[in-house]
Amino acid sequence: MSDADRPDLAADADSAPEERPSYPEDWRADVLAADGGVVHLRPITPDDAFKLVSFHSRLSEETRFLRYFESHATLSAEEVYRATHVDNRYRVGLVALLGDEIIAVGVYEGQPEQTTAEVAFVVSDEHQRRGLGSVLLEHLAGAAAENGIERFDAYVLAENPSMVRVFEEAGYQVSGTADGEILELEFAIDPSEALLQVRNARERASESRSVRNLLSPRSIAVIGASPRPGKVGQAVLANLLAGKYTGPVFPVNATRGAVQGVRAYPTVRDIPDRVDLAIVAVPAADIDDVLDDCLDKGVKGLLVLSAGFADSDADGYAAQRRLVREARLHGMRLVGPNALGIANNAPDVAMNATLAPQIPGRGRAGFFCQSDPLGATVLREAAARRLGLSTFVSAGNRADVSANDLLQYWDSDPDTDVVLLYLESLGNPHKFVHLARRMGRDKPIVVVRSSRIDRPDAHGSAPAIDNTVAANVFSQAGVIAVDSIVEMFDCATVLCHQPLLAGPRIAVISTSAPLGWLAVDVAGSGGLTAVRTEIIGPTAEPAEFGETLAAVVADPAVDAVVALVVPPVPIPMEPFAAPLREVAKSSDKPIVTTFSGANGIPEALAVNGNDGMPAFGSVPSFPDPDRAVRALQRVWRYAVWRSRPVSEPRVPDGIDLERAHGLVVTALRHGVSAGGWLSDTQVAALLECFGIHLVDFREALTAQEAVAGAEELGYPVALKATSHGWRHRADLRGVRLDLESAAEVRRAYQDLAGISGSPLLHVQQMADKGVGCVIAMHDDPSVGSVISFGLSGMVTELLGDRAFRALPLGPEDARQLVVAPRAAPLLGGLANTEAADTEALADLVERVSALCEGIPEIRELRLEPILASSAGAAVLTGHVRIGSESSRRGLVPRRIT
Repeated sequence: MSDADRPDLAADADSAPEERPSYPEDWRADVLAADGGVVHLRPITPDDAFKLVSFHSRLSEETRFLRYFESHATLSAEEVYRATHVDNRYRVGLVALLGDEIIAVGVYEGQPEQTTAEVAFVVSDEHQRRGLGSVLLEHLAGAAAENGIERFDAYVLAENPSMVRVFEEAGYQVSGTADGEILELEFAIDPSEALLQVRNARERASESRSVRNLLSPRSIAVIGASPRPGKVGQAVLANLLAGKYTGPVFPVNATRGAVQGVRAYPTVRDIPDRVDLAIVAVPAADIDDVLDDCLDKGVKGLLVLSAGFADSDADGYAAQRRLVREARLHGMRLVGPNALGIANNAPDVAMNATLAPQIPGRGRAGFFCQSDPLGATVLREAAARRLGLSTFVSAGNRADVSANDLLQYWDSDPDTDVVLLYLESLGNPHKFVHLARRMGRDKPIVVVRSSRIDRPDAHGSAPAIDNTVAANVFSQAGVIAVDSIVEMFDCATVLCHQPLLAGPRIAVISTSAPLGWLAVDVAGSGGLTAVRTEIIGPTAEPAEFGETLAAVVADPAVDAVVALVVPPVPIPMEPFAAPLREVAKSSDKPIVTTFSGANGIPEALAVNGNDGMPAFGSVPSFPDPDRAVRALQRVWRYAVWRSRPVSEPRVPDGIDLERAHGLVVTALRHGVSAGGWLSDTQVAALLECFGIHLVDFREALTAQEAVAGAEELGYPVALKATSHGWRHRADLRGVRLDLESAAEVRRAYQDLAGISGSPLLHVQQMADKGVGCVIAMHDDPSVGSVISFGLSGMVTELLGDRAFRALPLGPEDARQLVVAPRAAPLLGGLANTEAADTEALADLVERVSALCEGIPEIRELRLEPILASSAGAAVLTGHVRIGSESSRRGLVPRRIT
């Protein structure tokens, strides 16, 4: 469009405000379309005027008619001005961008003092059916919720049913009336459980497709392809060609007509066919030109092998952030930079886009890691053990595609049964836990906690991880956490080739008495029990070994078998291998072995598939019985977790969420104490809204008020200091207990007020004697919001005897948390005491979880002490710290994190 054809966008310049209205920075988002492509979303600004006009001019006549209910060939200057000058409160406009071009626009418009707004959006013709309408609707709803809007209205032509489906498929319960040719729709934006399920399903699908675009490309361009040995561009191209990738490969080299015998092109733009994946092996300084070429070509994904980003220095880290931002703005997902590469062993893909010349054969395990050198080590180890992989991703600096993205992909990938992760950071920890808990019910996840996982990375992009908290949260999510690559592969060989244990009872068969008893001892140290031990001796014949093995496996009192076959002198091993293979093929009990010291799946113990790789039923061998049994122990703990009922969070009885929300809003509006801590009376009121009752107390500023409070509550009472440093002292110097009279209360008041330095004391009813406990919630920077439980007291504090679970918690989670600390058996009662009511403690944990989920402004909470007895759980004191929250958790729109 020429300048003469454009509307006069400056026509109303005199009426323009001097300052453009701002918007919350978190309204910007990189989002995934339904096809897995990336789109950048942000609020519209006055600078978008010409982009908006260009966008409108590209719309087809039909699309304009369906949006405006008339043929609307051009936008007037007034319309453009109004569309681009919004207040981001009553009028909000969002634009979806690909590169520098608007491809979709969404807007809602309301009025002051109203809670309903009208919503509308339009998507360019070439980007329709990508789910952008649903994404815009989600983000408009998130902005509206922040501004107090509760419902949306929409007007749709009756001949436009696809628009109605957008609202319905987004998960909204739509109601409306038909008035002639126009449908009036109305729906609440507050998320119902059904709406959240729909959003989560759409997120899973789009993230899975975005990874599939990377791992199953129909064509690949190698940018920086080289014929020179030792160059990254030479290695990856050679490996693609040698691996017999099933699609076309296009070398890109500005100075050569062919590379490694394949025709080359000066740029990606010059390639005549489509390109799905671009592998980048050029210097970091040349990346910008590559991105522009890839956008123009419509490339869906980038694999950046180039180093010199966050792996180098602070400037490189800044360059990496720009790379991610530009890649997403150009519509692409990114693996890397500084990546070893990606691989897919599916026969219809056969892609080795890594720097490793050989990768393991096809199998049922998917692997993800960050470290470049580690990735090469993993490939060698997997190949040596004959552990097949379905897919492999070594993401280097993990600037974009993360373990969470791969989990979404593997969750629905029929070729992957086991997931292996080497993590140096968790990225979005709340999401990781959510994904792992759901996925682990069907597919086990084994995580190596890197030696770097407990500290931030060099540039502070990932928080330090508390290993105790991480171990607890991993356990809650069913994740098998190990400390080394060796342990990860030990578990993987069992999980990929043997059934899960149905119980903890194992039998040990051994040709060596010392090794057999070692296996028995190790079993007892980690949850397994050796119920049958058969030492057949070093001179046992294969027939005796086979008969013993068959009898042990048939024993209904045995759940798993450890077979140790280590002859003292070299002898033919096939006669011993045959019964192991045959019994394992038909057994529903796992069998592991130390078979002549072999590590992995020796050929003699393999049940090979059509591709020659060991299949399910193959018997894993370990160099020693210690490793064999410990692998079984980890698999057993996973099987126990998987057998438990799904612990879905629920809303406990007696909750008044509206009142609780009002209390917090009022506290924030009128200011709270330093650090955001609520007063004791505010805490009591807030907890009461969730059915958490503090033992009744009164505040007293004088001895007379203390006596009056005691008279009102009834004797006996306790008197407690409230000033900083005097609460919860283990020596109880700040507490006077079992006060039986006014005189005792007066004396105690004078004493405590004097030594604590504060006249404000609490008079509280005496609770039943019990075991002191603590329930707390805090925002852990590495794994998200967590609830902890432990027994109170100096010893448990010094030992750090606390158990942790990630929010939100269901009933089974709460019960498991209460019994998890090492000191928890004290709750079961001693010789002269009754057992505490652990169900009451679990109910309290659930209510704390519901409170912290329902009121996301809560940043920290602590209930201490809680006296647990046979009569229940009495909460004596609570502390709550709050802070502003930009949006309620349920309304946070989808975005790439």
